[in-house]
Amino acid sequence: MTINQAQQKVDEWIKQHGVRYFSELTNMAILTEEVGEVARIIARQYGEQSFKKTDTSKKLSDELADVLFVLICLANQTGVDLTQALEKNMRKKTKRDSKRHKRNAKLKNYLSK
Repeated sequence: MTINQAQQKVDEWIKQHGVRYFSELTNMAILTEEVGEVARIIARQYGEQSFKKTDTSKKLSDELADVLFVLICLANQTGVDLTQALEKNMRKKTKRDSKRHKRNAKLKNYLSK
């Protein structure tokens, strides 16, 4: 599925199963909540925190998909074409960072691998 197809699919889902998009402010709050759920899993799976019994059924893939869904909702309701936005962002990052990371002394050990 392309990004554009995902935006269309989310829009169709909202129209078919939802009443309407939540307000931008509500969706921003929901996005923050979903990112927090991703952080919780990452902290337990890759960090030092241990899982609680209530956390063991949570899957990173599900939570990342929740983040993506709400992000697409925000893009749709604010008229952002995510494909164009990402392409523009990649050009910006390439121009700005094409040599910066390779020159980063903190990453030198990774370049030789």
